[in-house]
Amino acid sequence: MDLLTHPNELSTTWIENLALEELNMEESGVVSFNEHLNPVHYLEESSVDYMNTIRDRFEIYVSKFNEFRSNNKNEAQIKIFKISNTVNDFMLYRHSLRLIFARKAHDLITIGFLSSNGELFAARVNNSNREETKRSPHKIKAHVGPFNRISWRFEGEIIDIDSLTRHYLSEFIRCSAR
Repeated sequence: MDLLTHPNELSTTWIENLALEELNMEESGVVSFNEHLNPVHYLEESSVDYMNTIRDRFEIYVSKFNEFRSNNKNEAQIKIFKISNTVNDFMLYRHSLRLIFARKAHDLITIGFLSSNGELFAARVNNSNREETKRSPHKIKAHVGPFNRISWRFEGEIIDIDSLTRHYLSEFIRCSAR
């Protein structure tokens, strides 16, 4: 959890990790003075946290959607699956359509649809006419700012997780409706 997604909550994970690193340093005798200057560790931690936050939001909304659909056929419900052999990749599934969220690197998350015939395509975006954005999965990139402040961006714009969740879930529900 970070201040970008929960601005009123103070994250203390970094100070706890710093204390543990110091204890390990005292025990091992290995000193690392410059690790906090390298953003790779922060990017890895941020991407895992970001994906967990996205998945948590999807689980809330999918549960609510399925609750409203409970009177109808079970096949109309959306299912969320974790993807094996990954840290926290996941997918939504309904009527043979998949919406896949995958961490491709410590600074890159991709989001794309996979149809039953194996076709990979991206969600429609209202402000983008680029052919590349339509065909390949969308890319959410980490941006490292001053003091290793990490923000997640789509086409250069900072992302609001609630807007991201609403957009992709709406697109998934509409594309998977029968």
